[in-house]
Amino acid sequence: MRTALVIGTGLIGTSAALALSARGVSVYLRDHDAAQARTAAALGAGTDEEPEGQVDLAIVAVPPAYVATTLAEAMRAGTARGYLDVASVKGGPRRELEALGTDLSAYIGTHPMSGKERSGPLAGTADLFEGRPWVLTPTRDTDTEVLNLALELVALCRAVPVVMDADAHDRAVALVSHTPQLISSMVAARLADADETAVRLCGQGIRDVTRIAASDPRMWIDILSANPGPVADVLAGVAADLDGTVRSLRALQSSDEDKRRDGATGVEDVLRRGNAGRERVPGKHGAAPTVYETVAVLISDQPGELARIFADAGRAGVNIEDVRIEHATGQQAGLVQLMVEPATAPVLSASLRERGWALRQ
Repeated sequence: MRTALVIGTGLIGTSAALALSARGVSVYLRDHDAAQARTAAALGAGTDEEPEGQVDLAIVAVPPAYVATTLAEAMRAGTARGYLDVASVKGGPRRELEALGTDLSAYIGTHPMSGKERSGPLAGTADLFEGRPWVLTPTRDTDTEVLNLALELVALCRAVPVVMDADAHDRAVALVSHTPQLISSMVAARLADADETAVRLCGQGIRDVTRIAASDPRMWIDILSANPGPVADVLAGVAADLDGTVRSLRALQSSDEDKRRDGATGVEDVLRRGNAGRERVPGKHGAAPTVYETVAVLISDQPGELARIFADAGRAGVNIEDVRIEHATGQQAGLVQLMVEPATAPVLSASLRERGWALRQ
């Protein structure tokens, strides 16, 4: 691939353009908002000038509702040898293209499974897709050359290709992406009118659950409007669990011992099924989940403290597999939780104590 046209310079489009430009591809940028395309160009994602001739690949990175019409327009103009989109839903756009009478041999639907709470070109990064799954949904009509162009794009962005049926993809993302967004937002919505004293008690748990609730509502309306059925199906299952859990909790309030026992059993059931589901979530780099041991270190909120911890861990010869920071309420301090292989935890703990760090058991 020598040339590419990115249509839509939001987070995903700009990130793909940055990755391609960094690897020597000549990238052209187009957006209905010319200022947004200029911003992406200024970041080094390519040029906002129109290509002089046909490009190798056109990458459509617009909201799902506009994918089919944008693709059809580009294909009628003979813009590229191959065309793909990066929308988060796949079945709907494909059916819309079929209804428009578009030749689907030059098109493949794709979806990079990566993103941020922030949107727009300024949020774009060349490494956004590195190590992340990138779903490809070819059909029997997809030309081999177009599939190869899509695979080359995935490789240049250093993502991991995953081939799926379009409708199976939509059901999958409803479960692992779209429904979690709504549930996170629902939990965060409870905080909007909560008493200030209660909000001040927020810890890492509520921060973890509500992190993605900071996402742009307009973007999510576009996404959910394109995949409402599968999301509603998943939410219906969540609603059934929620109703059952409410009944179980009410039973725990009863003075009847049998009802309290049944209530405890109901709550335990949903918690254990949650354990089982969580164990299926892939671990680091998509590998099987790994159980790490946590070394908790007290840290002051001062410049250079995190760097010093990591440097001291390196001197101990211990690799930090993951890290989490819990900030102390009303204090300029916090707790850094270093996740390491269980066998290395004693080594790291001893080394950090020798270097003056205060550890919490």
